[in-house]
Amino acid sequence: MSRDGIRTFSDFWPSYVRQHSRYRTRLLHAIGSVAALALVGLALSVHPAILLIAPIVGYGFAWYSHFFVEGNRPATFAHPFYSLVADYKMLFLMMAGKMDEEVEKHVAGVMPTAAHEPV
Repeated sequence: MSRDGIRTFSDFWPSYVRQHSRYRTRLLHAIGSVAALALVGLALSVHPAILLIAPIVGYGFAWYSHFFVEGNRPATFAHPFYSLVADYKMLFLMMAGKMDEEVEKHVAGVMPTAAHEPV
């Protein structure tokens, strides 16, 4: 068991959602995640060296949002695999219009929510 009590992705997800309570944080993560996927596709079709740029772009957007929007430490540092999986789960929930529900479910009563703050 890790020091923070997280053993499974199910343990990790509520904490991840709380670390992404602001809409702008989620939006910047989504931009980085989509850009990283686009770069992977480009690397497969143009040149494999482009793969080196994908994590820099993806994590660049995400880490910026944590340090300058959310004001917290990226989950990637403690749980890199779970964080990567959660980034794409969050992206798909955002695309389905269901991420605000997740934020309300996991943030309610824990911290003030900023799920519907303007961009």
